[in-house]
Amino acid sequence: MARLEVLKTYKIFIGGQFPRTESGRYYPLKNKKGEVIANICLSSRKDFRNAVVAARGVFGGWAGRAAFNRSQILYRIAEIMEGRKEQFIAELILQGAASKSATDEVITAIDRMVYYAGWCDKYQALFSSVNPVASSHFNFSVAEPTGVVAVIASEENSLLGLVTAIAPIIAGGNTCVVLASESKPLCSVTFSEVLNTSDLPGGVVNIMTGSSAELHTHFSSHMDVNAMVYYRTNKAEVKLIKENASLNVKRVFIYDSQNMATNKAQSPYFINDLQETKTTWHPIENVGSAKGGY
Repeated sequence: MARLEVLKTYKIFIGGQFPRTESGRYYPLKNKKGEVIANICLSSRKDFRNAVVAARGVFGGWAGRAAFNRSQILYRIAEIMEGRKEQFIAELILQGAASKSATDEVITAIDRMVYYAGWCDKYQALFSSVNPVASSHFNFSVAEPTGVVAVIASEENSLLGLVTAIAPIIAGGNTCVVLASESKPLCSVTFSEVLNTSDLPGGVVNIMTGSSAELHTHFSSHMDVNAMVYYRTNKAEVKLIKENASLNVKRVFIYDSQNMATNKAQSPYFINDLQETKTTWHPIENVGSAKGGY
């Protein structure tokens, strides 16, 4: 008798743990030949709510980290990705990619993580300022992280789309909940394993698998989500996301025309998109008067 292969069930990643979806649902992932190659969790609204709780719980600690330390952690993620490069390539090929394009995607994803690791302790200098004011005050504007960001990642770029979405968010001190590609989800769970073995605190990044058609309304309407990022082209979903976001005035960014493989898909301005500008006034003390003159 022909042997039945034991297929891996790819779990979701919430709060630094790998639970099965609370609904118990999954969908069979098939290759181009129609053969089932894995079982993928079909995440639910409850999974998303659990992920937001995890992301909110660690936001303060992650935002408060030294920028240089965040840089070290992102670089460590890139190091581990480099060590598992062949696994990522094999998964992309299993999902239908050609060998060369799979190799190029993995290398670009690793390099992109290194790119944002380098910006962690530099974007503040670019986007902060000392403002001129007509009074005896110092006036400073500084960038601060927005909070919890919900992301629906690219459907077509399995690994590179995930890294392109996540890296600028966490580089800027935010936490996130990400819905990975439904048709090409394998690399997303392997990437979760990379995050889990790095120095990244559990809950900073939470990765779910499943259907955008089911989950985009929950991503955009949750009242404890501060911003929403969407990397797909479904106009009906975009419309509803924008409408739902108005309920708590969350920011919405639609990146539906990016070529992930080009340098235009990486920029410190993607970090700044998810920053709030905080302006502080401080009186200028008249040192000479306080000491009775010079």
